[in-house]
Amino acid sequence: MTRRVVVAGASGLIGSALVESLRADGVEVTTLVRRKPSASGDVRWAPGEKALDPDVLAGADAVVSLGGASVGRMPWTRSYRRELVDSRVRVTRTVATAVRALGADAPPLVSASAVGYYGSAPGAVLDETSAAGDTFLARLCVRWEDEARRAGEHARVALLRTAPVIHRRGVLMPLVLLTRAGVAGPLGRGTQIWPWISLDDEVRAIRHVIDQELDGPVNLTGPEPASADDIGRALARAMRRPFWLPAPAWALRLGLGAGAADSLLLADADVRPAALEGSGFTFAHRTAQDAVADAV
Repeated sequence: MTRRVVVAGASGLIGSALVESLRADGVEVTTLVRRKPSASGDVRWAPGEKALDPDVLAGADAVVSLGGASVGRMPWTRSYRRELVDSRVRVTRTVATAVRALGADAPPLVSASAVGYYGSAPGAVLDETSAAGDTFLARLCVRWEDEARRAGEHARVALLRTAPVIHRRGVLMPLVLLTRAGVAGPLGRGTQIWPWISLDDEVRAIRHVIDQELDGPVNLTGPEPASADDIGRALARAMRRPFWLPAPAWALRLGLGAGAADSLLLADADVRPAALEGSGFTFAHRTAQDAVADAV
């Protein structure tokens, strides 16, 4: 019997790679799209505007919800911070409501979240049992996960606390521009721990969560910690460019807004993938340096 997975957010970096991986292995994929359907498997929806027909999800082996406005768009103005929250609430609530409507026949919901859930916790080692932080992104993640839990008591819900993805279209995008221009260097102290994951491992981890029937929070992050400087220097070496010009914390907050700077660049969070490794997952890229070399 052919397996089927429903994916919301299939046009993004992670979603498109996930869909490609699933289809390459013969998995039937239904993609929820906001435009006019143009390919087999497309189903049009309007999250936040109208309900999603539960029949679209019926019989699926899993529903993967990855939608939300990009945290990489800067600066985080007051209106854009509202869009970061509202876009995730709209998508997740619409999916979870449809899952809940299926009652005892509800498929598992695999819902996006982020390691930003933990905020900044210098010196601490964080796993899925650790408390939420107090940054803007941490508060966003708490609300995001609460929406996923609306799927109800019959649905198995996995919460993907994903690290920034080391890819040219991911966390490396602005760093590549700075490095190519020869003006890369420490961001703030530079010693803050940055969670990270390669795109390959991100997709493999999502499929692992589905196949191993994991539930609850699951940290999708590389197994070896790396500082902001470690990642920046690895990129500079790969591109054969210097790493020398520091960007002080005050300048990052001024240019990007305190919410974005403190949540993304200056946060210090040593997040470990306890649930993944405890369930037998093996990483293709165990160090940030390996992931950077592969991406570049």
